Amino acid sequence: MRANCSSSSACPANSSEEELPVGLEVHGNLELVFTVVTAVMMGLLMFSLGCSVEFRKLWLHIRRPWGIAVGLLCQFGLMPLTAYLLAISFSLKPAQAVAVLVMGCCPGGTISNIFTFWVDGDMDLSITMTTCSTVAALGMMPLCLYLYTLSWNLEQNLTIPYQNIGITLVCLTIPVAFGVYVNYRWPKQSKIILKIGAIVGGVLLLVVAVAGVVLAKGSWNSDITLLTISFIFPLIGHVTGFLLALLTHQSWQRCRTISLETGAQNIQMCVTMLQLSFTAKQLVQMLSFPLAYGLFQLLDGFLIVAAYKMYKRRLKNEHRKKNTRCEEGCHNKKSTSPKETGAFLEVNEEVTITSGPSMPMDLHTTLEPTGHISSGT
Repeated sequence: MRANCSSSSACPANSSEEELPVGLEVHGNLELVFTVVTAVMMGLLMFSLGCSVEFRKLWLHIRRPWGIAVGLLCQFGLMPLTAYLLAISFSLKPAQAVAVLVMGCCPGGTISNIFTFWVDGDMDLSITMTTCSTVAALGMMPLCLYLYTLSWNLEQNLTIPYQNIGITLVCLTIPVAFGVYVNYRWPKQSKIILKIGAIVGGVLLLVVAVAGVVLAKGSWNSDITLLTISFIFPLIGHVTGFLLALLTHQSWQRCRTISLETGAQNIQMCVTMLQLSFTAKQLVQMLSFPLAYGLFQLLDGFLIVAAYKMYKRRLKNEHRKKNTRCEEGCHNKKSTSPKETGAFLEVNEEVTITSGPSMPMDLHTTLEPTGHISSGT
């Protein structure tokens, strides 16, 4: 699925800078800075998250890939279908419908790994799912886009950013591999690195949110319909991913992981694909959706993390109350019958003294007189 770049109007790479709107020039400069900063911080983040991965558990997920299979079904089954249904239900324009569909066909983003760590999810499964979905995107993205755009009669073909997918894989696997090695050799130091990585992840999310607001500054008032879809799309992904994981009898930890992996998409890959496939004038109508999706994706993730932390704190409080009640009940029982308790302890102490393994000769000598008396009678 390649775009025809023979004419200057068919591919944005062949168009001159004078033809680009001022907003897109600013977006391009900001995007360059944003990409460099994000790449460096993402590499450090994935290295720190890799320190939480154990090779033994990672190998178990690869040998029994049930969780990975459910995640891939959500990623390339539910998400493209949801995008197609949303585009039809809201009667979107062709350019906008393509942007929504491309977002649904993209693999999972690394943002999901950060949120999975914060909700005590399965980090081994999360990183494995992100890697596997990125590899599967080499074949599944063209297939899904071809199947769902058969009835749309697009004027331009869609270009799959294979180079971008390859760079994503390298930036994902190499830091994670180093993190797994550090966790294997130096487990104590890896915990410190993991805590630092959690802070770096929070800073990264703030940088992404601020950059997204700046990049989407002129597009918030563009179309209420696109903003609505960008808000509900990740929510649908989280809910359907959780339900499918629950129906396939996955553990609660895996259900949280698969839910976050399903709703979190690779925004950078979607933007790159749109830029390679459409002209500058068309991009004005399309780029607002992935940017808005990225912001709402972060917002949904923060809400999920906040809800989980509140639920976890509530369980801890209930557990403390139960322990307090149990201690008070045990204390009352001891205070009401001190003689019985003392007698019970004395009996136990006598049993332990007489039947202890440190006095075998005493037991032998005490049994001898008894045997002598019984034989005499």
